[in-house]
Amino acid sequence: MTDSVDEQPGDAVPASQKSTWTQFIKSIASVSGDLSSLTAPPFILSPVSLTEFPAYWCERPELFAAISEGTTPKDRAKRVLKWFISTLKGQYTSRNETMGSEKKPLNPVLGELFYGQWPDKNGRGLTSLVVEQVSHHPPITAYYIANPSRKITLQGHSAQKTSFSGGNIIVKQVGHATLTVTLPDGQKEDYLITLPRLRIEGLWFGSPYIELAETSYIQSSSGWLSTIKYQGKGYFSGKSHTFKADLTPPIGAGSGTQASSYEGQWNTTSKDTKTGAVFTDVTGPKEEVTVRQVEEQGEWESRALWFKVAKGIREGDFDTAAREKSRIENEQRQRRRDEAAASTTWQLKHFVHQDEDPLYERLGRLFKALPPTEDTYVYQNNGPTIGGA
Repeated sequence: MTDSVDEQPGDAVPASQKSTWTQFIKSIASVSGDLSSLTAPPFILSPVSLTEFPAYWCERPELFAAISEGTTPKDRAKRVLKWFISTLKGQYTSRNETMGSEKKPLNPVLGELFYGQWPDKNGRGLTSLVVEQVSHHPPITAYYIANPSRKITLQGHSAQKTSFSGGNIIVKQVGHATLTVTLPDGQKEDYLITLPRLRIEGLWFGSPYIELAETSYIQSSSGWLSTIKYQGKGYFSGKSHTFKADLTPPIGAGSGTQASSYEGQWNTTSKDTKTGAVFTDVTGPKEEVTVRQVEEQGEWESRALWFKVAKGIREGDFDTAAREKSRIENEQRQRRRDEAAASTTWQLKHFVHQDEDPLYERLGRLFKALPPTEDTYVYQNNGPTIGGA
C-alpha cells in the first residue's frame, strides 16, 4: 500500500508519517556528536546505496574524456574544472528533481560492490567504474574510474561526518580524489580534488535539500589551481547553489600568464566572468551508467543486495523496506561477531589501504591543504570491466 502525500510543493513527508518525522528531527537535534548511527524513517530513505554515488562523477562522460584534448596545462586545468562543476548537480540535487526532496541513501555494508560503464560514443572511448565499500564504521566508499583510450583515471574515497547546527545537518566530506591524465609524450599530469562541505536545509518543513558550503580545490601538478567557493541563498537575497571559481597560474609564472574566473549556479549554468561565454550547462540530459541486470549480479553487488529494500521504498511498502533493511544489517553484525571470534578481518577485493597518499602530500603543499596528510585506498587493477589507463 502506498501512503498518500500532501500536495504542498516540496513536501516529502507522507501525511501518515508526520509525527514520525517530527520525532526524527527532535532526535537529530538532541545529538551533540556524529549522526551516522541514527536510523532514518524508511519513507525518507533513497532506494539507492551510497556505493552508486561515484557514478555521478561521470554522468557526462564526454566532459571526462575531453580532458585529454587540452593542449596546454591551463587548457587541461580548465577542462578538469568544467568537468568537476558539471558533476555537482547529479551528486547533490538530482534527488530533489526525481524524488521531491533530498533522501538519505542506503548505508552500504562492508564489502558491497558496484560496477558500471559508459559505452564508447563518438570516439570518446569506453569509461568504466569500480566501487567498493572498504569500511562500515566509519562508512568509507572507494572508487576508480578509467577511460583507457583517453588515458584518464580517477581514483578516490569518501566518507561523511555529520552534525546538527542551526537547524541544519552539516556534512563534512572526508577524503579526496586524484585524477591522472597521460599526455602524448608519456608524461603524467595529476590533479588533487578536495570535496566541499554540505549543509542539508529544509528539515523542519519536511523538504530537505543540499547546499554546498565553504571552499574546495583542484590542484594540478602543473601548478594551476582552481579555488571554488560555494554559497547558497541568503535570507533576503541571492540564489541557491551558486559558486565562483578562480583558476590561477603556477606560483612564479610570468605576467603574460592570465588567471580566469567562472561563476553561476552549479545545478544549471555558469559563465566566464570576463567574456560572458557559457562555461557549464547541465540543464540538458545526463547519461546513466550502464549496469548488469540484477539477476546477473553477484550477492555483494549493490542492486542485488538491496533489491527488496529498494523495491519496498519505491512502492511505498515501508514495512517491507524496514524489515529487509534490518535483515541485511543484522547479517552484517553477525559477520563481524564471527570474524572477531575467529580473529580474522574482512579482506578487501579491489582496493588496498595506505596510511599516506604521496600525491596528496605533494600537491597539497602547493595550496596548504587541510588536513596536511590523508590516507588513501589504491585500486588493484582487478575489476571485472575495467583496465588500467
